Amino acid sequence: MQLAIKQDILNRLRSIEGHVRGIERMVEDDDYCIDIMKQIKAVQKALDRVNTLILANHLQTCVTDAMRSQDDNERTRVIDEIIALFDASARLTR
Repeated sequence: MQLAIKQDILNRLRSIEGHVRGIERMVEDDDYCIDIMKQIKAVQKALDRVNTLILANHLQTCVTDAMRSQDDNERTRVIDEIIALFDASARLTR
């Protein structure tokens, strides 16, 4: 993983961690449910962005290397991994 991308991801994760602690305080303080839910949605959106950055890095590095490889099994393996990931995501949204 490129250093700049890695640092961006780590910074985003630290920010998300702070937001989650804030949500925890909101729950402890019995804040308005909708306000809590809005903050949870914001964290989910931030995690989705981190996930996108990691996927983009994976596609640009590991998958690209596998596709250029002479090893058919390696190419099949990375394609199967990505399909399994998207299948698992689709099951979560049902």
